[in-house]
Amino acid sequence: MNIKHTPIAVAAEDLRARTTSLYPEPFASRMAGREKRRLGDLFGLANFGVNLSMLAPGACSALRHAHSLQDEFIYILQGHPILVTDAGETMLAPGMCAGFKAGTGNAHQLLNRSNAEVQYLEIGDRTAGDAVIYPDDDLQALLVDGNWQFAHKDGEPYEP
Repeated sequence: MNIKHTPIAVAAEDLRARTTSLYPEPFASRMAGREKRRLGDLFGLANFGVNLSMLAPGACSALRHAHSLQDEFIYILQGHPILVTDAGETMLAPGMCAGFKAGTGNAHQLLNRSNAEVQYLEIGDRTAGDAVIYPDDDLQALLVDGNWQFAHKDGEPYEP
């Protein structure tokens, strides 16, 4: 990224939200109601990503998943999502945070079962060779050259 075109600061809400998912179908359509504003990319951050994410009522953050190499962290700004992990469900509120250490296998996701929007920051590193398991779905992912490659659990690739 050209440093001359990198902003000094921005209003995060002014950035265009990504509403599509990288997941293949039939999983991508399950992410309806989720928006992500990729804050870190705007500043050319390469070692970690920062997203301002929003979940409409009934939406989820991701398929329940666990990373092999990537640490993740969330901070709740608005709303009351449910954090689902291998330990069960935990109600979150503004000001609460949670972290997910790489390699533990503890799969996680946020669900918005409320009637109000949920807004949160998500931060994760970009460790090459990261792999993701999805214990509830026939899906696995591998980060190759900065791009996610998705396959069935038996290793058969999903068709693009």
